[in-house]
Amino acid sequence: MDLTITLMAENFMRRMVRIGNAGATAGFRLVVSPGGCSGLSSEFSVEGAPHFGDYVIEREGLRVFMPQPSRDLLNGCIVDFADSMMETGFKFFNPNARSACGGSCSSSSAAIGSAPGVTAISIDRIGRG
Repeated sequence: MDLTITLMAENFMRRMVRIGNAGATAGFRLVVSPGGCSGLSSEFSVEGAPHFGDYVIEREGLRVFMPQPSRDLLNGCIVDFADSMMETGFKFFNPNARSACGGSCSSSSAAIGSAPGVTAISIDRIGRG
């Protein structure tokens, strides 16, 4: 799988896993699904272990769990996290996206005013599992 997780996104994931207090095998579960005009919607949670069939990314003690459909949608993307006065949340960049409605990592509903190939997911959309 070709997926880049930036240091900002990795730090946020680590913080959530630490706060989630789900044990030594815990990980950050990221579920991405199609939404909007060829865009993405995402949900995440802290889980004690991966679900059956999850793809697991391990990086220096951080475990990220993704179901196969999410893995397919994020292949070739960059996962970033913004935390500023203007925006807070995940951003998905697809360097191969050709237009706002043509790239698998773009979203007209979540990234209004953003550059083509970018999806921003606000942490306001976080739900408890």
